[in-house]
Amino acid sequence: MIDFKQILSVSLILFSVIDILGSIPIIINLRKKAGHIQSEKATLAAGLLMILFLLAGKSILGLFGIGVEDFAIAGALIIFALGAEMILGIEIFKPDPDASSGASIVPIAFPLIAGAGTLTTILTLKAEFAQVNIAIGIVLNLIFVYAVLKSTTWLERKLGKTGLDVLRRIFGIILLSIAVKIFKTNAFPIEIG
Repeated sequence: MIDFKQILSVSLILFSVIDILGSIPIIINLRKKAGHIQSEKATLAAGLLMILFLLAGKSILGLFGIGVEDFAIAGALIIFALGAEMILGIEIFKPDPDASSGASIVPIAFPLIAGAGTLTTILTLKAEFAQVNIAIGIVLNLIFVYAVLKSTTWLERKLGKTGLDVLRRIFGIILLSIAVKIFKTNAFPIEIG
């Protein structure tokens, strides 16, 4: 049953976990390397991943013998690599010269938009909210994500080279911190009692 209060709660939770606004410097950086980001492809791929996890997340991971923690650690390693790249000015994610589609699926759709944190959150939300309301919350977030992906060129012009450089380094440190936190939480869970 559709419940607007649940949709609002789910949307706000996912918005804070996806944090597409915080990913703007990373997206701009990736666009510079790849030459083009296919916003539609990235948004659709992220949406498919989220809906797939909503419907059968634990089962899919279980098929491969992967726990939610293992999945989160893998996502943390990719986020760590992105953060290191932004701070140190090194190139880990090299553009594929044969790929004309540009950077869209990795690392934008996964792990930036539909990362381990987002997918784990979706699994957690199922315990509290109706599936239809979670699905609507996912769609609302994807619309916003698409709008941000489409406007990165405009945002880059507004921020300028110096502004982007500062933002890239700040968000690089934040990404490293998030990666370490996800890794610690899932690699060394605290047992109470």
